[in-house]
Amino acid sequence: MVEKVYVTYNEVHKLCQASAGRILDGFKPNLMIAIGGGGYVPARILRSFLKRPSSPNIPIQAIGLSLYEQLPSSKPTDPVETPGTKVTRTQWLDLSSLEMTNLVGKNILIVDEVDDTRTTLEYAVRELQKDVETAAQKLGSSEKTQFSIFVLHNKDKTKKGHLPQNMMDEERYLAARTVSDVWICYPWEAIDIDEHDKLAASQARY
Repeated sequence: MVEKVYVTYNEVHKLCQASAGRILDGFKPNLMIAIGGGGYVPARILRSFLKRPSSPNIPIQAIGLSLYEQLPSSKPTDPVETPGTKVTRTQWLDLSSLEMTNLVGKNILIVDEVDDTRTTLEYAVRELQKDVETAAQKLGSSEKTQFSIFVLHNKDKTKKGHLPQNMMDEERYLAARTVSDVWICYPWEAIDIDEHDKLAASQARY
């Protein structure tokens, strides 16, 4: 049976708050890209903690990637998902608009909720790097674009995907918390948030 861990909105808020200082000092992002749907809420919370006095809010752009597949469950109301093998784009940046040129020369923070197999993160970094290089060539720009990653949870397991070695060497990857290989239930996935919070309160803390 899959072990589930229930995470509350308050916990997500505090994980973002606790990570903001290191992100500001180490990554210095001036743009965030949230991977939907799990990266949307953490990115928005982070933006509040990353705002510097007299500076504008850090813009947030969004991409949608799907890797998980739903498995049959003994309880129809309690589905279980498992990582699939192929990343599918459900939303991407408009390469014909100013969105791509606005990425050139930026420190970009990619935000997602969980690093499970790392397949989705590998895909996002690889494809965004390719698109930014294309945009830079069109602009005739030699400005350096640097990517960093923030996730709420990193699962302590063998990864199928791989991130650029220089990103890892330069510590441009940050997980607010590393956990065992459990199924993490986030509050934005809940149908009944009160029941979700009750389950979170009754479980041993991870």
